[in-house]
Amino acid sequence: MAARSASSAKPVIGVLAVQGDFREHLDTLETIGAIGREVRLPADLHGLSGLILPGGESTAMRKLLHRWNLVAPIRDLAARGAPILGTCAGAIILANRIADGDEPVLSLLDVEVRRNAFGRQLESFEADLQMRGLRSDGGALTMHAVFIRAPEILSVGAKAETVATLDDGRVVAARQGNVLGISFHPEIAGEVRVHRWLVNQARRTRIAPAR
Repeated sequence: MAARSASSAKPVIGVLAVQGDFREHLDTLETIGAIGREVRLPADLHGLSGLILPGGESTAMRKLLHRWNLVAPIRDLAARGAPILGTCAGAIILANRIADGDEPVLSLLDVEVRRNAFGRQLESFEADLQMRGLRSDGGALTMHAVFIRAPEILSVGAKAETVATLDDGRVVAARQGNVLGISFHPEIAGEVRVHRWLVNQARRTRIAPAR
């Protein structure tokens, strides 16, 4: 049997597994028939076509990313065109400005965020919202979103665009090319379309060779 071409092979999506709810993201990828890989070390990034930064505790995640020398390789993966998704704390890790005083980590998304802007664990909530940026025709999708100790995107810079807001106008999702940061948890809500977007982007994108 002839080997499958690179274009027909399934893309491998990494999930940062140093802290947080990475298992739920891996389960969601499995649900949609995608291949997921736990990422803990720089070597785990080799051969990936996309990456998910999960929710969790952003301060702990930041320390572990630096300790295990993952910052530069993840930036390089994004620069080579791989789609990157950050959910909740993952969106904080992507941001280039953090209102709470923490130093930015990856600076891949031109936004300013505030940690825990919607309250603590007991103040978690769910909401329906319209999300753009996932459909090829530019239309919006109605999405049920779960917010748990969620960050707010306070401002969106010129390089990024707002793709979802709450009814009160607060920004909860922004995109900058191949990088998408969202304040909510699709993997907890049983929402697969964000992950499907990531996989489809990875399938369509020819990732440049590693530097």
